[in-house]
Amino acid sequence: MSSTSEIPVTVLTGYLGSGKTTLLNRILSTASDLRIAVIENEAGEIGIDQDLVIRSVESLIATNGGCVCCAVRDDLIEALSDVLNAEHPPDRIVIETSGLADPAPIAQTFFDTARFRDRLRLDGIVTLVDAKHSWLHLDESSEACKQIALADRLVINKADLVEAATLDALEQRLERLNSGAVRLRACHAEVPVEDLLEVGGFDRERAFNLATEPDSRFESEALRPMAERRGPLAHAHQDDVSTVSLVEDAALDGDAVAGWLTILLRVQGEDLFRTKGILHVRGMKERFVIQAVHMMLDGGPDRPWAPDEPRKSRLVFIGRNLDRGALLAGLRSCIASPVPS
Repeated sequence: MSSTSEIPVTVLTGYLGSGKTTLLNRILSTASDLRIAVIENEAGEIGIDQDLVIRSVESLIATNGGCVCCAVRDDLIEALSDVLNAEHPPDRIVIETSGLADPAPIAQTFFDTARFRDRLRLDGIVTLVDAKHSWLHLDESSEACKQIALADRLVINKADLVEAATLDALEQRLERLNSGAVRLRACHAEVPVEDLLEVGGFDRERAFNLATEPDSRFESEALRPMAERRGPLAHAHQDDVSTVSLVEDAALDGDAVAGWLTILLRVQGEDLFRTKGILHVRGMKERFVIQAVHMMLDGGPDRPWAPDEPRKSRLVFIGRNLDRGALLAGLRSCIASPVPS
């Protein structure tokens, strides 16, 4: 899915007031050796945020009215086309969504828009979380929950404004919403920019590993508290968004998997925010990697299985009202029948 000729795209999202523009300016200032095109979107008729963005690296493109994250994505597609048709295409694109946006349709744009498949690469979704006000946002806004559930990186901003116990409780809640996203604590959106770029969240080679195996760079107490440190929850709210991770050692039947996932995404796609996995399909020498955002599914053969690599299927579902038992039964229904001797 990735290629050196493709321009990586980072989607920067987060609820109102979380610090997206501050983080965007930090990226532009720190990565000054890169030509970065910014696609900025604001809700409302009068744009303010676009006037706060540093313009020294690359010109900023503002979408015309409405949200780039709505069902009609003509503005976004047109903006991306303008970037690609520029005399000097950028090294990277950053899309900053409005604070009330659902980022899923943006991700879907890179799945189902043929003209972008060979020229753009969705690298990852970075979500800002306001440590002080996020409890209210998560309780009252489905958009805030989806922004977190779809993230590859969660930047917990304004960490200096709350006590340590509150911050730890917030991390526990974020873990339930999206256990695969790496979490970074920040004050004034100050995080290492290199940890936000080249994430590989939608890369067939890297995405699944990042979602299921801890990255050693983020194992320190300051950035990613270990499970042993977690105390009782400080908040009684029960989120209906969760992560389900499944592992199956037996080889799968490719046709059965295709049929199961097609029906699953068709029926439950609205509640399945992200699906990703590496599959061991009988008869294939390569790993089969899938990525889905809601009903949009992308998949294909990846690199060959390494000689010493356990051949097993691993799937991660992030969404609302997930039934682990039903998902596990569906996966096991795809186990290939024994080959007659």
